[in-house]
Amino acid sequence: MDKNYDQIIMHPIGVIHSPYKESKDIPIQGIFKSNVEAWAELKDEYVKGLKDLDKFSHAIIIYYFHKSQIERIEGKPFLEQDKHGIFAIRSPNRPNHIGISIVKIKSIKGNRMYFTEVDVLDETPLLDIKPYVKYFDTRENVISGWLDKHFKNGDTPDKTIIK
Repeated sequence: MDKNYDQIIMHPIGVIHSPYKESKDIPIQGIFKSNVEAWAELKDEYVKGLKDLDKFSHAIIIYYFHKSQIERIEGKPFLEQDKHGIFAIRSPNRPNHIGISIVKIKSIKGNRMYFTEVDVLDETPLLDIKPYVKYFDTRENVISGWLDKHFKNGDTPDKTIIK
């Protein structure tokens, strides 16, 4: 690397409120409990940033896994007994503890964005929101590594398998 970035400081733009008070209650991905509702509450200085986001059906939320105190380079995902590299799974126990989720926007009122397809713990610090754009964010001929075997022939893993 040409430059040395020993430290990057980020400040939350708000907080995510969800019905999930413990990680064991969160589905392996929000799409597996698509009717569960949550909301992101933005700090006042960021409310204008929500302008026009209500014209999108989905958003990408970027957040900080604030309850994760562990950093691992390998981990065991919920669908498997085998360990994989941390960059091949979505564990919160990763360097920098950054998470992303695609959520379905229900409405935006004031400083709140209401959404479903949530897989985030209550009181999680929100770092950023980006619109999900099908023209940019969808790819063809995608290979999903070790996960592909769990979705063979259009099958879906048992949705009761949760954390």
